[in-house]
Amino acid sequence: MAGRLSRMVAGIVVLLVVASACSPPPSGTDTETTTTTQGTDTTAPDEQDDGTTDTTEAPDEGGGTVVVGRTGDIDNLDPHLATAFQTIDALQLVYDTLFELDADLEIQPGLATDWEYSDDSTQLTLFLREGVTFHDGQPFTSADVQASIERILDEETGAVGRNFLLSIEEISTPDDLTVVLGLSLPDGTLPTVLTRVNTSIMSAAAIEAGTVGTEPNGTGPFVFSEWNQGQSLELTTFEDYWGEGPFVDGISIRLLPEESSMLAALRAGEVHLAAMTDPAVIEQVESPFTVEETPALGYFPFFLNSARGPLQTKEVRQAIACAIDRQELIDVALFGMGVETGPYVTVPSDPWDGLPCDGPDKDLARQLLADAGFGDGFTIETIIIAGESEININIGQNIQAQLSEIGVDLDLQLLETNVYVDRWLAADFDSALSENGAGPDPHHTYVRYFPSDGVFQNVAGFSSPELDELLRRGQTTTDLDERAEIYQEVSRTLLDESPWVWLFRGVRVRVVSPELSGFVAHPTGSIKSLQSVTLGS
Repeated sequence: MAGRLSRMVAGIVVLLVVASACSPPPSGTDTETTTTTQGTDTTAPDEQDDGTTDTTEAPDEGGGTVVVGRTGDIDNLDPHLATAFQTIDALQLVYDTLFELDADLEIQPGLATDWEYSDDSTQLTLFLREGVTFHDGQPFTSADVQASIERILDEETGAVGRNFLLSIEEISTPDDLTVVLGLSLPDGTLPTVLTRVNTSIMSAAAIEAGTVGTEPNGTGPFVFSEWNQGQSLELTTFEDYWGEGPFVDGISIRLLPEESSMLAALRAGEVHLAAMTDPAVIEQVESPFTVEETPALGYFPFFLNSARGPLQTKEVRQAIACAIDRQELIDVALFGMGVETGPYVTVPSDPWDGLPCDGPDKDLARQLLADAGFGDGFTIETIIIAGESEININIGQNIQAQLSEIGVDLDLQLLETNVYVDRWLAADFDSALSENGAGPDPHHTYVRYFPSDGVFQNVAGFSSPELDELLRRGQTTTDLDERAEIYQEVSRTLLDESPWVWLFRGVRVRVVSPELSGFVAHPTGSIKSLQSVTLGS
């Protein structure tokens, strides 16, 4: 029962999942990229390359260094520990995964060319690509896959993707190009999991030497050169890359203090690709620059720490959820560039189903606070990540204004990426604001958070045996309609408890210089299509 790499594994609007026991996933997607130049919108053509493996012939001329502009720095060099979007984006240029998702969210070959489940779906065999080398010149083999997966599963590593792989109980390597995973239960989500940067394959020798976090050594299209903290990350082309490309000499990811500075750098020819979030700046982009927009495969929550102060009371958390008008937030802070969402972006559900309100209701919110004994209000600190998105502070200020109407005052604290991530991981906050990633399969969205053994359970702040059972059933059930019903019930449970407030799903925006050809926007925010780009006048 071989995996068909062209199968669609997910979509944005409807539930599209990798069913257990290898049953074929459904087709269909709503992840189209919109390209805008001088105010004209055109849908990206179907025949456009997906950006994961360029199969075209190399151009006659290439070279040059692509400069990517961002407002936030990376926070570490270990993909198994990466949580910040800018870190994930950068490290996927250095490391490869066993499979990849293309721009239509279809699984494509990576370091593995195919997979096969056993008849009872409790064994998954991976067939590896031949002739791949690491940046240090050592050959890639099944031993590296085994070492990488074992490192992720080792609790001492603190790998953020550990919960994705807990169904794996045995790993064997019959030969250098074959890996067999013995599973504790049927788990059809694994091929999708193995596309994530947090499951990147590392050199077994580097893992043994303990150099992963200081001397990146991947098989990806670009080689780590230098990290100037707070300034830039420099990558050079890997001449022995197994795929087509790269066609440039390297990538320089440079930090600019604000997006208005980034736009100025684009106009001056100093930046070729810019990640932007501020609608006020995006509106100023003019020809010959191109704006690439894709619906984000993620969501923006207001994290509430249910272990602290008034937030320990469910009715208080529900009051905050009912007080926030999501559409007002989207219109004011995002200039309309977002859509209200509940806990899942891949499962159709009512974002208010489970809350005591049917929509924003500040009168009910005040009553809930009074009934809980907090009618006089209270103050909580809200930490906000800087650099990941320039609009985060706008979002915080809008929520601050809305909650002040029910007597809840927010003390906004803007933190640099590394400081924010450290406090977020330690659940050292009353409340927090930052975007959160979601997987194509709904199981991956919260498996790290809300199960009682989730690696981020302290951040989630809520678990229950009933929720554990719902999430287990969602992972193992093969019927797609039944899975949708299960995740809708998970959504209702989460909204009832309101450990977080789910706000909106946004849009990924990349501004592209006319000098850069071949870049393909991706709903996950991936910039790996840089392996296929060229620079020219």
